[in-house]
Amino acid sequence: MIKFINVNKVWPNGKHALSNINLEIKDGEFLAVVGLSGAGKTTLLKTINKFTSINSGDIFIEFNDLKFDVNKLKGKSLKELRKLVGLMSQEYNNIERQVALRNVLNSRVAKMSFLRSLIGYFNKKDKMIALTNLNKLNLLDYAYVRVDNLSGGQQQRIALARTLSQEPKLIIADEPVSALDPILANQVMQDFKKINKEDNITIIINIHHIDLAIKYADRIIGLKDGIIVYDGKPNDLSEEKLRIIYGEDFSK
Repeated sequence: MIKFINVNKVWPNGKHALSNINLEIKDGEFLAVVGLSGAGKTTLLKTINKFTSINSGDIFIEFNDLKFDVNKLKGKSLKELRKLVGLMSQEYNNIERQVALRNVLNSRVAKMSFLRSLIGYFNKKDKMIALTNLNKLNLLDYAYVRVDNLSGGQQQRIALARTLSQEPKLIIADEPVSALDPILANQVMQDFKKINKEDNITIIINIHHIDLAIKYADRIIGLKDGIIVYDGKPNDLSEEKLRIIYGEDFSK
């Protein structure tokens, strides 16, 4: 589904953010990327939809019959890829004065005609998709509640419902639970796992919580100084391997 071949990213100051990345991500995987701050985790994710351009190497993405050579994408073809990739971050990116349903509906704008988007008209199909995804995440009772009245965990799940209503083939999440307490973080990770398994949506998540990565991910990638130093199953991530990723001072 996604293939990195000898990918390198070098910042203008000469620092290597990514060094000779070779990686294949299969359709339907739940992949967690771990490592210290500055290890290259966010950069890796941003190269997938070309928010960050690489200096050398290749990135190929395939969604069924749609194939993308990311390096060569621009204009309309790049927009087509980005429509298929849902993005999430630790910021909820909700519009607080709007109710939950309207926040979720905002993801449908890219699929609307110019006139419909201009007047903010959402048809029955748009509303059914949004309501279905709110229900999937147990948020239907909050559809007409302003999001500034909701908890952090609920707001992050609204962000996930909005991402799902985009109808993505892939979800990329950059530290989506870092601002949540342990109980809420577990709930949001359960939601990611549910979406991954029930909807067969590939999920790639950057995460600092090693325990959550081990508990929920199918596979873990460990980055250190832009280099993949671990690629394997969560249960195989021993304390010795964690020290390779995080340094000798790491304690589980």
